[in-house]
Amino acid sequence: MAGFQDPAVKEPAGLSRDDGKRPHGVTLLPWAKGKPLAWDVTVPDTYADSHLADTATTAGAAADKAANNKVVKYRRIANGHIFVPVAIESAGTWNHQAVELVQELGRRMTAVTEDTRETTYLFQRMSVALQRGNAVSFRSTFTTE
Repeated sequence: MAGFQDPAVKEPAGLSRDDGKRPHGVTLLPWAKGKPLAWDVTVPDTYADSHLADTATTAGAAADKAANNKVVKYRRIANGHIFVPVAIESAGTWNHQAVELVQELGRRMTAVTEDTRETTYLFQRMSVALQRGNAVSFRSTFTTE
């Protein structure tokens, strides 16, 4: 596209941890309270031996545990960023912070587009991505012999 320039932006300071790991994403503009939003995604296996005792009795137990682990993992960036863990179990249960984030994204998109279905579209797209990931994981369990 003629005349289009993509501005070069330095990566924000303070995102890397001591071990070099960084969250999956961060907004360039402030999200709330003058701070940018940072998020990190994980998909714990609902049926893993390490989660089964909890997930059999409490829906979303693996997602909640994984989200809490992310909060601890990225606690240092919370001073300069609003951090949201996004944990979606392989069976489809979301942690509450992830649901709230997608709902807020949908509200903000609706304010711009005036399409009240934006939130629904976001949940659908993320659900399809989860299903595709599950299909890849499931397929890899088959032997090629």
